[in-house]
Amino acid sequence: MSDLHTELKKSIIEQLNLEDMEVSDIENDEHLFGDGLGLDSIDALELIVLLEKDYGIKLTDPNQGKEIFNSVNTIADFIEKNRAK
Repeated sequence: MSDLHTELKKSIIEQLNLEDMEVSDIENDEHLFGDGLGLDSIDALELIVLLEKDYGIKLTDPNQGKEIFNSVNTIADFIEKNRAK
C-alpha cells in the first residue's frame, strides 16, 4: 500500500468525522458508497473539498465523482494523474 493510500484513508476519516474507524478498517478496493463504507452524497461533497484543499484538484464535472470516489484506489489513481500540489 502506498503512502498516498494511507494518507487518503486518514484524510477521509478526519474529513468525514469517522472517529470509530481506523485506517486498517478501509480496504483499498472497498466501495466507499452504498454497501461498502456507506458514504452518502454529503460525504461526496466533503471528498470534493478534500481533493481541492489537499491536492489542488478541482472537480469540474460532478458526474466524474461517481467514478473517482468509487474506492481509495480510484481516488489515489485520480490524484496521481491530476495533482497540482
